[in-house]
Amino acid sequence: MEMLVGGTWRGAADGRTEEVRSPFDGRTIDTVPVATAEDAMAALDRAEIGAHVQRATPAHARVDILLRAAALADERAEDIAQTISAETGKPITEARGEASRSGNIIRLAAYEGSQLYGSTLPLDANAGTGLDKVGFTLRQPVGIVVAITPFNYPALLVLHKIAPALAAGNAVVLKPARATPLTALKLAQCFVDAGLPPEALSVITGPGSSLGDVLVTDPRVRKVSFTGSTSTGTRISSIAGVKKLSLELGASCPVIILPDADLELASTAVAAGGFINAGQVCISVQRVIVDRRVEADFLDALVPKVEAIAVGNPKEDDTRLGSLISAEEATRVQTSITEARYSGARVLTGGDRDGAVVTPAVVAGVDPRSNLSRNELFGPAVAVSSAPDMDAAIAMANDNDYGLGAGIFTNDVAGTVQAMRQIDAGNIHINWSPLWRADLMPYGGLKGSGIGKEGVRSAVQEMTEEKTVVLHGRPW
Repeated sequence: MEMLVGGTWRGAADGRTEEVRSPFDGRTIDTVPVATAEDAMAALDRAEIGAHVQRATPAHARVDILLRAAALADERAEDIAQTISAETGKPITEARGEASRSGNIIRLAAYEGSQLYGSTLPLDANAGTGLDKVGFTLRQPVGIVVAITPFNYPALLVLHKIAPALAAGNAVVLKPARATPLTALKLAQCFVDAGLPPEALSVITGPGSSLGDVLVTDPRVRKVSFTGSTSTGTRISSIAGVKKLSLELGASCPVIILPDADLELASTAVAAGGFINAGQVCISVQRVIVDRRVEADFLDALVPKVEAIAVGNPKEDDTRLGSLISAEEATRVQTSITEARYSGARVLTGGDRDGAVVTPAVVAGVDPRSNLSRNELFGPAVAVSSAPDMDAAIAMANDNDYGLGAGIFTNDVAGTVQAMRQIDAGNIHINWSPLWRADLMPYGGLKGSGIGKEGVRSAVQEMTEEKTVVLHGRPW
């Protein structure tokens, strides 16, 4: 496939291409251009024009375009799903679920982008002057948005950035993950075919190491929206300059299980939340902190559910866990599990590797200070540790550099309120795992998990700016 530069599908300036391969079986799916810094600058040049066009386009016209794009995403959902599965190794059933949400995200963005309300200001409350003045606020698009997305949800995370940006009247330059560019290009085609102004969207493919700095440091860019590693997010924040940033970064999400919890519900939620997309989810369950009084019963309920997860070919409808994004990542995950075993933890099931596939693992007796607990795993394993009581469990949950999501299982109202107040995470789920997200809700982390919020309404706010207008009349 060619990349999109300001309405034109074309190759790289120097003609270089690279193959996109399936991580499951290594087959070549397609080839894409390897964009150069010159290509990135060309995309920004076109976006500069697109930002003016978009700002001059009335909201109702933008809504019409996005609704057409949403309809096209619905029509092409199966093709998009097959592409997701092929380039990520994700089971086709999960890929279909992801693709089926595409149209709805675009429709939600179309609505929120048309609702840029301002507010009136009570200037007469200003002592001395103000009664002869009227004040109000207006929201307007920021201009050019650079969006940089990861591989694990190549449709959803692309649309959570570009759909709100376009709906709010911005131009966007998207740099998708190098491993998964094809889904982004097919989604971009939906917007192009829907009649989006040509300069409003570019999708450039290639290495973030050479393209990222060009995009995020350009002074014409007013907003950078990035999802990925904490190390890359830290670098972006250090070089971006004066512009708005949304950084959705790493995580090591905890789930607390108290003695009064429904252990069947908790084990079901952990067995899903720890292994969907082979654990390659920012809000995947990584740490399970269980009250030691019910630890054995919880593990007895959890292990059979994890062992029942069907591992295999992503194209098969009954497969529930496919490959990781690469054999290198699978080796890293297996090594983390092995290191935990050497440190005294017990691998109750899983942890074996075949190429890019790692069987789903439950590791018990994990030291909360170990790498398996403290660092982001991004793989199909959960680390189970015990705590003597709720206060200790919350302290263990918070004793981490990250703070994206958390869950707690309890039927006690007082415990629920304590968890809401004291757990340091951007998203807290009561009686479910953190691996649940509605596209309309605010989504983002605390501490090392990032800054800013996604979720369509929040993203529209982040991708617009507010200005104050004061109308001066004559003194009375």
